Amino acid sequence: MLYSAKVMDHFTNPRNVGIIENADGVGEVGNAKCGDIMKIYLKIDGNVITDVKFNTFGCGSAIATSSIATEMIKGKTLSDALTLSNRAVVEALDGLPPQKIHCSVLAEEAVKAAVKDYYDRNSIEYDDKIFKNLNGCAHCHDSCSV
Repeated sequence: MLYSAKVMDHFTNPRNVGIIENADGVGEVGNAKCGDIMKIYLKIDGNVITDVKFNTFGCGSAIATSSIATEMIKGKTLSDALTLSNRAVVEALDGLPPQKIHCSVLAEEAVKAAVKDYYDRNSIEYDDKIFKNLNGCAHCHDSCSV
């Protein structure tokens, strides 16, 4: 399995690792049965993500996608963060092996889950369609039974 230099860099030197105490939004996705669990913490000020941290249990690709995703949304508005796609994560890392694409899906879903948590905590209305796939597993895009 061949990884790009960017994947290796974000795996060996991950950015924004850790926990934000009293985070404004927290999103956790994945499943221990599948092997990858991502947790994203957001600090938000005036609809802008001022800080973001992550904790990921998983393979090198899961760590790299978490790291790059946090860099991609830091300083962005919540609506901009919600446009983050797994495809954009893969492109930012100069590609992932096909069997590791699910890690980029987890990164996208973790960001969305954290924003949804912020909206829920603050009684902010949103379109449910934006968050429709958050309860599944990135491996099977459904309730995980692996």
